[in-house]
Amino acid sequence: MKTLNQAILSALYYQTPQSIAELSNAIGKSVPNVTRSIQELLKDNLISSEGLAPSTGGRRAIHYSLNIEILPIVLAIAIDQYNMSISLIDLSNRTIKEQKHINLHQNEGSLQRIIASIDSFLENENKSNILAIGISMPGFVDSEKGINFSYAVTDPLYNIKDAIERHLHIPTYIENDSTVIAIAEHQFGKAKGSNNALVINLNWGVGLGMILEGSLFKGHSGYAGEFSHIPLSNQNKLCSCGKRGCLEVEASLIAALGYASEQIENGQISQLTANYGQEGRISVDQLIAAALNGDQVAIESFAKIGYMLGKGIATLIHIINPEKVIISGKGSEIGQILLPQIQASMLEFSIQRLSKDTSIEISTLHNAQIIGTASIAVSSSNWEILHKKQTETN
Repeated sequence: MKTLNQAILSALYYQTPQSIAELSNAIGKSVPNVTRSIQELLKDNLISSEGLAPSTGGRRAIHYSLNIEILPIVLAIAIDQYNMSISLIDLSNRTIKEQKHINLHQNEGSLQRIIASIDSFLENENKSNILAIGISMPGFVDSEKGINFSYAVTDPLYNIKDAIERHLHIPTYIENDSTVIAIAEHQFGKAKGSNNALVINLNWGVGLGMILEGSLFKGHSGYAGEFSHIPLSNQNKLCSCGKRGCLEVEASLIAALGYASEQIENGQISQLTANYGQEGRISVDQLIAAALNGDQVAIESFAKIGYMLGKGIATLIHIINPEKVIISGKGSEIGQILLPQIQASMLEFSIQRLSKDTSIEISTLHNAQIIGTASIAVSSSNWEILHKKQTETN
């Protein structure tokens, strides 16, 4: 259970600056108790006064914020099906050091490669300045147990959280990738201030994070949001989950790559033909760049997945009736192509009385998964360690 000091520090991480009255309201504690904690945190130099808030007609309140310059940083590790990104983030979500596009392959050596990449990344860094490590990855992640149940017990990635924690001797936390993206959008992005928002992680699959009645909703077992595997496809393609008919086979970035490759093989003219001829494949970054440059094959590929995505969103709207649906993740980069197709599909498949009050928005949050991954590390951390360090220093 968080102490009051921890609750205040976490609240200031998510929203800064804040007054004592605002903090009292945010964390549900009395003004006198919050005031006492504020004095302790000021004494420890963990927070600082930002001066008086703008006048609203009465006595102007003092604003407080985190003392970023002396506070530690967070190591965020964002993993998807094929890549890993590592970043050092300070508590204002500013990237101190970032390394991207470490290619991974789901094989026996993947954990060793991840740990080796982390060691290389931290080679010249002061590890004692790292408050915590956050890990996000696809799969059935049990954040309480620190286990990814998408892997067999014998697979090293089954307990990647424990392996990294033991290797680096730094508190480590793990969460599902779509969940952390929803957290990032709710706290810092398009879902901020919204009580009912659905955040779609459009990447190699089609993940979903749900903000319902102002809180993250994870379901009874913690695995809610498997949007990819709603059986909406009429194709007979086998999904990554081993079943047929899943939305993922027609609405993911892998589906867009597959369609584009097929068109090029059939002789369609494209800016991507040379890449495909030389390498036998095209990357998602190449496909996105071609689409944004007006390539018809690339545009049609994303239009096709946009239409299927809209069909899936119409289904969600009928069940949840959200205020917003936000397209985040890698797929947000081609939002201007997806949005018209999604909206056309929603008109076809949804009941207007339900869908007319739901806005479809494209995320503008850069590095949403990294920010969300850092957030779960910050919110889960034992901030009292900082109090002890500052007490020793003083």
